[in-house]
Amino acid sequence: MYDYDLLVIGSGPGGQKAAIAGAKLGRRTAVVEKRHMLGGVSINTGTIPSKTLREAILYLTGINQREMYGASYRLKNTITVADLSARTQHVIGREIDVIRSQLSRNRVETLVGVARFVDDHTIGVSEPDGGVRTVTAEHIVIAVGTRPARPESVAFDGRNIVDSDQILALEELPSSMVVVGAGVIGIEYASMFAALGTKVTVVERRERMLDFCDLEIVEALKYQLRDLAVTFRFRESVSRVARHDGGTLTVLASGKRIPADTVMYSAGRQGLTDDLDLANAGLTADARGRIEVNDDYQTTVPHIYAVGDVIGFPALAATSMEQGRRAAYHAFGEPVRGSLGALQPIGIYTIPEVSYVGRTEDELTEANVPFEVGISRYRELARGAILGDSYGMLKLLVHAENGTLLGVHVFGTGATELIHIGQTVMGCGATVDYLVDAVFNYPTLAESYKVAALDAVNKLRAVKRFLG
Repeated sequence: MYDYDLLVIGSGPGGQKAAIAGAKLGRRTAVVEKRHMLGGVSINTGTIPSKTLREAILYLTGINQREMYGASYRLKNTITVADLSARTQHVIGREIDVIRSQLSRNRVETLVGVARFVDDHTIGVSEPDGGVRTVTAEHIVIAVGTRPARPESVAFDGRNIVDSDQILALEELPSSMVVVGAGVIGIEYASMFAALGTKVTVVERRERMLDFCDLEIVEALKYQLRDLAVTFRFRESVSRVARHDGGTLTVLASGKRIPADTVMYSAGRQGLTDDLDLANAGLTADARGRIEVNDDYQTTVPHIYAVGDVIGFPALAATSMEQGRRAAYHAFGEPVRGSLGALQPIGIYTIPEVSYVGRTEDELTEANVPFEVGISRYRELARGAILGDSYGMLKLLVHAENGTLLGVHVFGTGATELIHIGQTVMGCGATVDYLVDAVFNYPTLAESYKVAALDAVNKLRAVKRFLG
């Protein structure tokens, strides 16, 4: 009756996993993607390029070694855009080859072009040669991702005034930069360019950055960024940006003026739904181009699903992958265990990096949940001394009555790797006693779990003494 059992629009993390999951279930599956965007935004302009850029910066600047070899230590004195882009392009090329191989190996057909709904089961694919191919599918997954939101009042030119995609294509490294927006992307790029020696000013309308993170962790990150000469302007908004021969002048609503070579806007993301003709399928998107779904990632049209950034928070590659798999399973009646729930790890690839799973101190306090805090600092670990990381920390939030882990927050080297130990312990329902009794390799950063667990247990024991 249909050309395909499953048709996926977009080949980013969510789309890939949805298509492969459908193929593994023995279904006829295809993916629609533009010619030069295999892997989606994540591979081409988002997650992979930015994280590769971060690794190149860490390596070439030698920033992680300065505690051992002095503040002037640097692997390469003059770092160019070519130095940074060489590694980025190599990794992007490799990842695209991996995705192409995975789709081919699983017999997922790739339809090259731009997809538009003709009706709720029919997609028109505008092909590169100008033709339109019409295909039908029993189930459709929308995984088109997002693009940087660009205020109409800002004259982006890709050189002096850029968004978070264009910043990857700068021709030379700026000596000064204004970053508008202190969300995840803004703070990640602010830290990277600060590590390169760029004088960075962050402008944010809210009172703090990363307001969904634990306040203590955010304050630790802010301290390190200020040490890299980052200036913060909170509770400030941009009135206008004027471009001059020598760079830009950013004028704030308060009257402050900030000269800089480059201005980067990080004002959120916009779903790439404008060209989908959603109305033909009986669908709508909100003002930010996002599509509403239920817990099974179904849209208001039950056989059409949406996954990834286009459905909003948390808009992470990791969660998008799992959403794609679950959507495909639900479409074909394959059971899945539980839901993604509250144990999704959040990773922020700043310099230094941040990661957490579970709830924050503020959330627990507001919910009147009794808890104790256990902390381990890298400077007290042998591995921390070996790495030259004296600022890192791991923080456990432990239920004061039953000892279960309520949240794990990590700041410093390896944070996005370390968090998965806490995620696993929480997912298995184990208590802090498991970490107290466990043996960790020595010397490792993972040992911080045992140190933090002992800290929390000792505090709880002291309370019990008073209670008799």
